[in-house]
Amino acid sequence: MRIGLMSDTHGNWEAVDYIAARAKRVDLWLHMGDCTPDAEYLKSLVDIPVYGVCGNCDWASDTFPEERILDIEGHRIFLTHGHNYSVRYSPDLLFDAARLQNADIVIYGHTHVAEFLLDDGIYAINPGSASRPRDEDRPSFMLVDLEKDNPPEPHLIRMKLYE
Repeated sequence: MRIGLMSDTHGNWEAVDYIAARAKRVDLWLHMGDCTPDAEYLKSLVDIPVYGVCGNCDWASDTFPEERILDIEGHRIFLTHGHNYSVRYSPDLLFDAARLQNADIVIYGHTHVAEFLLDDGIYAINPGSASRPRDEDRPSFMLVDLEKDNPPEPHLIRMKLYE
């Protein structure tokens, strides 16, 4: 299964359009917040499920809670924006929260920095920002291949919005 990840789009529908048009063979989209209307917009562009969580710039709702657990391909995924876990300073609280949820994967945003971390069997994945990156001059998103009994395989894609 291939999962598309985007976060921190901040109202940039051009970025959402870019990603939806170029991400191929995606079975499911996850949006880690900071502009949940962008995730709703993504839903209108694709014919696959889109799940998301709210970020520090959003309001929690039934559609976009603050946190979400998904069981996919034998993996338990903890989805959060990350701001409640001080992810800008350290991933430690994020890994602790994933352990409490019995998750082997935690997917988050907030830092606007793409990361793929491993701590004691738990993978932490951040696709960076699809709108306002802080780690490079180009925005990013990720495609993650998931198979039962295998670690996640993330593919970071740097965007060229004005081609």
